[in-house]
Amino acid sequence: MHISDDALLVASELTTNACAATPCGGEIRLQVSRDCAGVLVAVWDDAPGTPRARPVVELTPETLDLAEERWDDNGGRGLPIVAALAAECGYCADSSRGKWAWARLRI
Repeated sequence: MHISDDALLVASELTTNACAATPCGGEIRLQVSRDCAGVLVAVWDDAPGTPRARPVVELTPETLDLAEERWDDNGGRGLPIVAALAAECGYCADSSRGKWAWARLRI
């Protein structure tokens, strides 16, 4: 597996979280940069609040909630995935509004 695979998955997870947190019509920004320390993936959104990981639980066919109104409610593993792939990750408030969620991957 190449770092590009990890960077793509991290970008996807952080962007998905930003989309879920941001009201319809809100703005989201993705920034990817590379330096001698690695690759930095950062996603900005203007939603209030801080990113929070759900408790990690083992999923089995019996614990999945497949009801139509909650079909997409079985997630919540994005931030633990980001933490597992990244050398470091976190979030910080933007000075104007919103927040940046970021992850650094080592080369």
